[in-house]
Amino acid sequence: MSLDDDIARINEQELRLQFDAFDETSAWELGAIIRDEALKRGTPVAIDIRMHGRPLFYFTMAGTSPDNAEWVRRKSNVTLRYFRSSYGFGRDLLKKGSELGPDRGVDPLQYAPHGGSFPIHIRGTGVVGAVTVSGPPQRDDHNLVVAAICRYLMLGVEEWALGRE
Repeated sequence: MSLDDDIARINEQELRLQFDAFDETSAWELGAIIRDEALKRGTPVAIDIRMHGRPLFYFTMAGTSPDNAEWVRRKSNVTLRYFRSSYGFGRDLLKKGSELGPDRGVDPLQYAPHGGSFPIHIRGTGVVGAVTVSGPPQRDDHNLVVAAICRYLMLGVEEWALGRE
């Protein structure tokens, strides 16, 4: 897929993958879906689901490292600040030839515009949190979260996934 195709697909994902409601039980169920999908793929991941500053679900699989927790934190910071998926935001930056840094008022050690964090957007309310994973390459991180949200929302999965880079 081209960069423009990626951006268009991610924008559609962000527009359409919204929740009617989201609470602690929702986080538990979605986190379990992500864990099961990661196990099926043989991909160790760290999983974090939070609503603005309040952790609701956290799990790390064997094969992850403390570095994955840092990536989760930095990617979710992007989603919670810009109300966008971290991969979508990063793809937009790439297209513009830009990056996060002091000129944007952002410390790159605190924010990572890489794939793996997706907004929890409640219809009629807006973005209230983030679902974030870290483990595989960033495109696979993004696809894992999108696939899990699709399963949770009972939508088809394949038409939502981004193709290989």
